[in-house]
Amino acid sequence: MSGGDGLFEVDPAGVEPRAAPPVKKTFRALAPDQMLLLPPSLDEWLPEGHLARFVAELVDEVLNLGPVLAAYTEKRGFPPYDPRLMVRLLIYGYTTGVRSSRAIERKCIDDVAFRYLAAGADPDYPSISRFRARHLESWPGSSPSRCTWRRSWAW
Repeated sequence: MSGGDGLFEVDPAGVEPRAAPPVKKTFRALAPDQMLLLPPSLDEWLPEGHLARFVAELVDEVLNLGPVLAAYTEKRGFPPYDPRLMVRLLIYGYTTGVRSSRAIERKCIDDVAFRYLAAGADPDYPSISRFRARHLESWPGSSPSRCTWRRSWAW
């Protein structure tokens, strides 16, 4: 039976079946360059009870950063990063196993928790490294990886 008048139609050998014609489909917009009406709040991106929130509160409200702040007596030069920002990053980094200055720098770009602690700033690794080296003596326990607090940092 040929010519389409039978019960079954058989495709001739070697001819591929036709694909269904494309359907007009509406997709969700992809606009990576679109400006946001309001800037995103990092506070909204981090869940309540997150470790980064605890570290921020610890540094801002509990720790005595007097010894660190006292080391800044020179008015010349480019303004350094806020010591609270750097201490937040270092404490959170040590707590989560991120100890390298380069890794902390990368995390400030890629990780929401680090970005939250840095308040959207992205300190470079030399700044993080210099801060750590400069304030090592006033850092708790003289070794940041140990969580023993010195009297000068006590609350």
